[in-house]
Amino acid sequence: MSSAIIQLIVLAGIALFLILRLKNVLGTRSGFEKPPIAKAPSGPSPVKREFEVIEGGVDRDISDHISVKSDSGKALAAMKLIEPSFNVTGFLSGARSAYEMILMAFENGELATLKQFLSEDVYTSFSSVVEAREAEGLKVEATFIGLREMKLTHAELNPDTKEAEITIKFLAELTSVVRNAAGEVVEGHAEEAKRQKDVWTFARIMGSDDPNWQLVATGG
Repeated sequence: MSSAIIQLIVLAGIALFLILRLKNVLGTRSGFEKPPIAKAPSGPSPVKREFEVIEGGVDRDISDHISVKSDSGKALAAMKLIEPSFNVTGFLSGARSAYEMILMAFENGELATLKQFLSEDVYTSFSSVVEAREAEGLKVEATFIGLREMKLTHAELNPDTKEAEITIKFLAELTSVVRNAAGEVVEGHAEEAKRQKDVWTFARIMGSDDPNWQLVATGG
């Protein structure tokens, strides 16, 4: 046997020896073996947060219009306890329509319409103005353009009588012309819109069979 063959046999034996040693140290890995799962580094345990849960949550029907923590917010909540079907959003929608109706009835001198929606004191005040205009032969021509602002500013409830009062600030835009008996314009302009600011208070006995609110106070 030549020396070259002997050297190859010796080298092959050394290579086989090294492979076996590496196998014992590293082990084997097949192509489908799952990689080892890395352990999360140790550290402080996560803080458990405690949240206070308010039963029923915040009443958005109230909070959308006024602070639920205010006296007015508490009064509205008390109204809803007495009369569960009452909701602030629905009331404001009705107040919006009532405002336009009452304002236009006043401008047009429609006392029969006004009487349905006003308290006795407010009706007396409104009717005296209408009657004074008629006595002077004046006539108002008004057109309601739209409501620019409407905001609930105050609410209160008498726990004994259950009478509720809700005050709203209105800002409307309308045209108004006053003519005398001869048809001449003595005030206003048909093509110039004016802004009308009002603060009105509506009242009603909560839980009563009568669903209608009355205008009980007015201001500017």
